Amino acid sequence: MELQQVAPGLWRWTASHPEWEPPKDVDSPADWPREVGCVAYDSGETLVLVDPLVVDGDFSALDTLAKGKQNVAVLVTVKFHERSRDEVKRRYDASDKVPGAVEEFEIAGSGERIFWIPEHRALVPGDRILGDRPPGLRMCPESWLRHLGGYTQDDLRIGLQPLLGLPVELVLVSHGEPVLHDGRAALERALE
Repeated sequence: MELQQVAPGLWRWTASHPEWEPPKDVDSPADWPREVGCVAYDSGETLVLVDPLVVDGDFSALDTLAKGKQNVAVLVTVKFHERSRDEVKRRYDASDKVPGAVEEFEIAGSGERIFWIPEHRALVPGDRILGDRPPGLRMCPESWLRHLGGYTQDDLRIGLQPLLGLPVELVLVSHGEPVLHDGRAALERALE
């Protein structure tokens, strides 16, 4: 596993998802890149891991970050991103409580919570905001919402509006390329 430092104390890594299969249809629920993004944030008191995926037992980079940390938190944005959550929690005796240095935005009806790291002006979504042509973002396809009983992209657009009130610089997406500057403008374009 190779961590990419995007800011002091903030890293992103990607890993090949073991359950990935080539999609049959564009924008189907199975249409996502094999490489998925994960985030590590050292808040000083707590090492926060968001949607972690560890492949082939390669914990070396995370072990280095966790060394000497009394508190580790493992946060999951959406149920489909439980990935290596349980294994990581056991390894680091981690909690699933959101630490004070991180804010949680529950996107009503969407089945997702998005995390905000104020120190770095970083937004960490799961499946509702995706990377698009750099440096862009897009909302997830309508098909990704079909398991939510009538929840639509219009509902999602409304649910994501409060995020525009944040001074977003980084958007560390799980699917696609992250936005590493001027994230609020990219988010605004995605919600038009």
